Amino acid sequence: MSSLFQYDPDIGYRFVPHLKVRVATSDGGYLLRTNALGFRNDREFETRSSARRILVFGDSFTAGDNVSNGQRYSDHLDQALAPVEVHNFGLPGSGTDQHSIIWNKFAKGADAEVVVIAVLVENIRRIVSAYRPSVGDDGSTEFIAKPYFQLQGETLVRFNDPVPRERVTGETLEAEAKVDRGGRFPELRKLVKTLGLQGVVQQLTRYQPTPEYDDPRDPAWRLMRAILLSWRSQIPQPVVLMPIPLYQHVEQTADPAAYRARFSELAAEGAFILHDPLDDLLANDAQIRRGFRFKTDVHLTPAGHRAIADSLLRTLGPLLAGARSDP
Repeated sequence: MSSLFQYDPDIGYRFVPHLKVRVATSDGGYLLRTNALGFRNDREFETRSSARRILVFGDSFTAGDNVSNGQRYSDHLDQALAPVEVHNFGLPGSGTDQHSIIWNKFAKGADAEVVVIAVLVENIRRIVSAYRPSVGDDGSTEFIAKPYFQLQGETLVRFNDPVPRERVTGETLEAEAKVDRGGRFPELRKLVKTLGLQGVVQQLTRYQPTPEYDDPRDPAWRLMRAILLSWRSQIPQPVVLMPIPLYQHVEQTADPAAYRARFSELAAEGAFILHDPLDDLLANDAQIRRGFRFKTDVHLTPAGHRAIADSLLRTLGPLLAGARSDP
């Protein structure tokens, strides 16, 4: 997968521009196309445009890992809202801190009617990390540096600016606290996944995949809150804040109450338009909800992307109609 990305001193990495490739996966593979900026978008993006546009920021659930261009929730929105253009700035493996930097580097001051910030709930772990794992084309795992922020008092201070280019091994970072290794108890999770017992174990243990949301004073949540409030203060357009639930929340093996409370409080504080898609996803029966993720991967399937798009349309449709009717 490393051949799909290139170094970026501000973000850490982004897609190689002008890619048009088929990516092989255990679920069959998908088609990937990037524009000149190095994002998965079939359209080019210019700061100035007479078109009505929505800009979407997020991680792999927005970029569309394992799903072809044209099948992601942003593509469904683009088709449903035409002639409004939906531009996808999603970046796999990235955190909300990096998404704010992407906006600042490529989209600050750009013509747009709405900005959508999609926050995978697990991103609360990524933002406190200075490194992220990366799987090379030979299957080996290395760690790449990322930009990150710390709160000093109430002030956000950036580190890794510019982002170090060199990759490091896991052994080098063994004692490093600021490494996101992909969730809590990774070895246990790997074993449970192999045995196919995730749902059973999570129900029995009352598994909480993101305890950082439990307390509004939690350092990770305070950092997430500060990043999003700072970013929101710089965006003149309406901003839709969409927390994307983990599959445990969608399949009802984990309690979503804590993260939903935090994002609801944040939306009121920061004048975000909150779009929480979980209720719309839960309106489907269990078998359909299981089809929102792949058999061997937690990312959204085409059906999952369609469900997110259908839900988000409930907020974006009226919002765009209201913008059009304003004098």
